[in-house]
Amino acid sequence: MNLIDYVHEQLTPKSTLPSFRPGDNISVSYKIIEGAKERIQVFRGDVIQINGEGATKTFTVRKISNGIGVERIIPFSSPAIAAIEVLKRGKVRRAKLFYLRALTGKKAKIKERRYLTK
Repeated sequence: MNLIDYVHEQLTPKSTLPSFRPGDNISVSYKIIEGAKERIQVFRGDVIQINGEGATKTFTVRKISNGIGVERIIPFSSPAIAAIEVLKRGKVRRAKLFYLRALTGKKAKIKERRYLTK
């Protein structure tokens, strides 16, 4: 193990976040600090990419708010994340879903991944 991998391993906290992939619809509860007050704001949207590894690993969540696309890049190791809940599993065939930026309406909808149970 080289020195860089060792430092990344030491800096990366053991995460209790659920596993999710690009295409999944998630709800991120994020702590917002305004002066002396602290509140939790929920950001619901689709994961369009997961980037990096170790302490620098991030994910991007995209939602449409009043007809305008809003994206938020969130680090996995952020102490501001209160909770992440996976709402729907998406069926996609690529890791980076940047093509969703050009789509609107029903075309921008991601199909849900269904599992067969026996």
